[in-house]
Amino acid sequence: MISFFIFLSVFLFMECVTWLTHKYVMHGSMWYFHEDHHQPKYANTFERNDIFFVIFALPSIVLFYFGVEGGMNYLFFVGLGITAYGFCYFMIHDVLIHQRFKWFKNTKNKYLIGLRKAHKVHHKHLGKEHGECFGMLFVPFKYYKM
Repeated sequence: MISFFIFLSVFLFMECVTWLTHKYVMHGSMWYFHEDHHQPKYANTFERNDIFFVIFALPSIVLFYFGVEGGMNYLFFVGLGITAYGFCYFMIHDVLIHQRFKWFKNTKNKYLIGLRKAHKVHHKHLGKEHGECFGMLFVPFKYYKM
């Protein structure tokens, strides 16, 4: 039971980490890597912004390693929470919102439509200033009402 609590807590906490990282790191000191994500897309499959998937995956890999060494411990479930959030982030951000894979084009789900609207508002700003809606899985309720 404690393992599930650790997993769920880390999964939910990752939304806070994502919001802070997106606002202050991606739109701050690491704008160089995130900038191409805010530009119109052409034929490129990959963006410099994709480096953030690697950056976020590294702690999970380390936590998995130390979480199974000598028997299963809490570090494994911390890594699992980060990995599960990363998978959801990929499915929402890259598949649903940006359609990098054409799997869920015509959703009628109000929650998913709200996420799309919030992210579209985020992307209306091509520069790193004046951003809004930095989260991914939890966005202001006003986007569900529009």
